[in-house]
This record gives sequence, C-alpha cells and structure tokens, in this order.
Amino acid sequence: MWNARRQNRHIITKHNELLKRLLASEQEKNELKMALDAHAIVAMTDARGVITQVNDKFCTISQYSSEELVGQTHSLINSGHHPREFFQDLWRTITRGEVWTGDVCNRAKDGSLYWVQSTIVPLQSKNGQPAQYIAIRADITARKEAEAKTQHMALHDELTGLPNRLLKKDRLTRAIASKGRSPGYGAVLLMDLDNFKEVNDTLGHDVGDELLKQVALRLANSVRQVDTVSRFGGDEFVIILDNVGADLDGAMANTGRIGEALRVTLAEPYQVGSQYLTTTSSMGAVLFSSAADDPDELIKQADMALYSAKETGRNQLCFFDPLLQAKAIEQALLVRDLRQAIDNNELALFYQPIVNARQQIEGVEALLRWFHPELGMVPPDKFIPLAEKTALILPIGDWVLKTACSQLAAWHEDPRQQDWTLSVNISGRQLNQAGFVDTIKSVLAQTGARAELLKLELTESVLQDNMESTAAKMKALRPLGIRFALDDFGTGYSSLSYLKRLPLDQLKIDKSFVDDIFEDPGDAAIARTIIALANSLELGVVAEGVETYEQMEWLQENGCRLFQGYLFSRPVSIDQLNSMLDTSHLGVGQTTRMGVTQ
Repeated sequence: MWNARRQNRHIITKHNELLKRLLASEQEKNELKMALDAHAIVAMTDARGVITQVNDKFCTISQYSSEELVGQTHSLINSGHHPREFFQDLWRTITRGEVWTGDVCNRAKDGSLYWVQSTIVPLQSKNGQPAQYIAIRADITARKEAEAKTQHMALHDELTGLPNRLLKKDRLTRAIASKGRSPGYGAVLLMDLDNFKEVNDTLGHDVGDELLKQVALRLANSVRQVDTVSRFGGDEFVIILDNVGADLDGAMANTGRIGEALRVTLAEPYQVGSQYLTTTSSMGAVLFSSAADDPDELIKQADMALYSAKETGRNQLCFFDPLLQAKAIEQALLVRDLRQAIDNNELALFYQPIVNARQQIEGVEALLRWFHPELGMVPPDKFIPLAEKTALILPIGDWVLKTACSQLAAWHEDPRQQDWTLSVNISGRQLNQAGFVDTIKSVLAQTGARAELLKLELTESVLQDNMESTAAKMKALRPLGIRFALDDFGTGYSSLSYLKRLPLDQLKIDKSFVDDIFEDPGDAAIARTIIALANSLELGVVAEGVETYEQMEWLQENGCRLFQGYLFSRPVSIDQLNSMLDTSHLGVGQTTRMGVTQ
C-alpha cells in the first residue's frame, strides 16, 4: 500500500515536471512569437507554399489583410522584378531542407514596391521532408532606395539627369555586342551647341545650365526608348541609335533623317525665364555593325565628323569618313613636332614689304614660317590653326614677338630701315591672356625696339571674343606709341561700332576682295567702301594681295595709299630682304620700282 502511494506520488511529480516544461516551452514560444512580431515580417506556409499564417507586420507592409493572404501563395505579392530562375533556385534550396537567404522585391496591394531581406527556414516532418516553411523578413526598402540613388548619381549627369560617360560607355558596349547576335547597323551621334560659350559669357552660367537642361529634355523626347541620350560633357551630347538599318545605304539614310529631325528640334526657340533664346547644333555621326568595334574609337570617329561639321559651316550633320581619320593622325603628328619646333630652331620669320604709291617700303609684315626637318616648309595655314587650337600659339606667339622686336631694334642702326614699321599678327589666345600688356612691355624693354614702329594686327574674330577686355588692353598700350591694324577687314563680322570704340590706326583690305575687283562688281564695291570708310575715319588703309599694276592703279584711283602683295615681293627671309635692298638700293625716299621677288 505504502509502495503504491509512493509510486503514485512519483507519477504525479513526473507529470508536474512535464507540465512545467510544457508551460515553459509554450511561454518561450510565445515570447519568440512576440519578439518576431515586434521586429520581423513573418509568414508560415505549408509544403506547397500556401500561406497558413502571417503576422501584423506582413499585413502592414503588403497592405493585404490576413484573410486575403491566408490560402494564397506569395505570387500574390510578386513584383515581376526577379526572373523565373531566381525563384527556381529558392525552391530548390528549401525543398532540400536548407535555409535560403536573399533580398526580394515585392509589390504591395496599391502597386508600390518594397524590398525585404528574407530568411526561409524549412520545418521538417518525422520523415525528414519539409512540412512547413517559416519566412522571416526585414524591411530594407529605405536601404535599397538609398543604394539606387547612389548608383543613379554615379551613372547619371547631375545637371541634366541623362546617363553620364560611364553609363554611356556601358550602353554603347552592349549595343556593339548585340551586333554579334542581331546583324545590322547602329549609329553614334556626337553633337554640341554652336556658340554655346557666348550664352555663358553674355547671359551667365545659370542661363547656360537651364538651356542645357532643356536641350537634354528635347533630345530624350525625340528618340526611341531603345536609344540612349547621354551628356558627354559641357554642351556635348552622345546619342546611341540602335538598329538604324540592315544595310549601309538604309542605315545612313535613317541616321541622316534622325539627325536632321534632332537638328530642327534643337533649333526651335527656348524660353529661359523671361528670355527667348535660339541656338543651332552641329553633329558628327558614325555607323557600327560589328561586335568587334571599339566604343572609344567610335566616339573619336564621331568627334572627327563633328569637327568636320563645324569646319564646314556648323548647323549640320556630317558622317565620319576614313579620310578624316588620316587627317586627324596627320594633324596629331604635326602637333607633336610643333611642340619641339622652337627648341629645335625650326621656326623663322619672313618679311613682306608694305609699299606706298611710289613703291617705297614704309614697313613690313612679319610672317611665321616652319621648316620641318622631314617635311620641309610647312604651309602656315596648315600649322597655325593647329597651334591656336592646342594653345601652342602662346609660346610660339611669344617667340614671334621677341624675334620681331629684336629685328626692329636692329633696323634702328640702318638708315634705310630705321623708320620702317613692323606688323605682327596677334592671336585671340594671346590677347585674352591676363598678362598680355605686361608681356608687350617686357619684350619692348628687353629688345630695345621702338614702340611707335611696332604695329599689332588683329582680326575681326579676335575683337568679337571679348570687346571690353580687348579695348582696355589696346588703350593701355596706346600711350607707348604702339599702333593697331585690323586685318582681313570685311571677311568677318564687320561692325562700325568697334571701329569707333577701338583705338585703331589702320584697316587692311583682304586679298579676296582685291583679286576680283575687275570681275566682280560686288568685290569692287566692298573695296571702294572700305577705302572711303577708312579715309572718313582718318584711318590708314592697306590693300593686301596686290598682284598686278592694274589692281594697284585702280586702288590708287579710289584713294588707297599703301599696298602689299606679290607685285612687290613675296614674303622673304631677312637675308633675302637685305639682299633686295643692297641690289635695288630701295628704302624710304627711294623711287625705284620693286620687281617681284621669288
């Protein structure tokens, strides 16, 4: 009896202990569930993926009620962001009894997207197969949005929102690669705005920036979704056109049509604040059809075509021609050699006389020549534009000034030449240097040249760049005695206002007007008008390019007093110039006619 009671107490004790453990286990479960509910998005599904239970956070983020979710699969919130293979991999992992983790983009009931970091744990049955799955998720939408914003900033232009260079290169690389799978032609357009610098200089960078944003918007709205518009830098944009044609002729025609449509669209007026602006654009185009094409090379070729469009008048589209590449290589080699020309003593000044009506030399113009060790004498119109484009004109211009002024000082010792004026051409880059006035003063001091015999020749295009600054520098040099001539007058944007505002001493009639004064009444009228204008403003006038006595006589009859051209002499070296003087005994006050010097 006693043993039976003892055994009964033992059973009761065991039962109580088991009950306590069960209660403790249930409490732990409740605590775990509360913890999960407080900090995680939780859902349970059966082995088929049908939702059997969700917590409140799941309902909040998905915007579905528990009743709407239970009995459905997660396809209810599928956003379509992930490919089918993504979910196939997920199911392969959890059906093996393994835990799957990853980031998933879902769609809420209102259509908005949200991101969750998911951990899916299989709960196995007695036979070792998953019977249920519990998915524990954390909302990472804010983090994903921040990452997306950072990535967008890294790949897009801050001002216009267009793809930047990095994304442009990726898109172009993909477009090129696609030609291995889909034969046909694509195209790259490189475009910029004509005279955009004037907008920034005259209206300010804020207006310029707003104009760029409107240009970007027009471009983006004018191409297909499969195409790419990117900002290359400054006012340059790259347009990648996909599938413009199956054959070369069709592709060129389509690209030309698209380019023309873009050009016309960009030429429409822009409203920036209370102002209306108009601008034109130039474009270079290149086609590609091979998966082996190089993205960087295509951009270079498009740039060459763009340069050609600029050179031939702007406001147009030009296609890349392999001859352009050969020319670009030739120019690059010339620039390389030109950098060494001063140190290698390859530069020289030639001098062309300026004579009066009695063919007496009153001055000379210094003209730069380059004697290349392999190419011989390189024509000035071939290397001087390259020097201006690459800023080599600055050291070269300094060399010209010093050499010319040294020669001017040397002539002071010769009675035949001591009163000659010496004209030196000044480029826009030189004139725009902040220290230009000090440079001229320094050269005069170093060489001992007489300032009143130095004449600086400017072109009309130089005057347009920065009128106020140019006028100030000219006026600062004028008290020294330096004179100023306006070269090639009538070939650029001739304005009577700058003739009045600037301290000019002389106008030079361009050779193009002198050539045809007997054949073209328009040229004759222009030459006559320039002479009359100069005389009325009490400016000297020089006719350039005089090659016949008939031209000289006509110019004299119309009031021109100074002449320059092959009729009197070609540009010659200093030794040849001295030899001419020794032979003909020409000089100031001499009346002997000069013959053409070869």
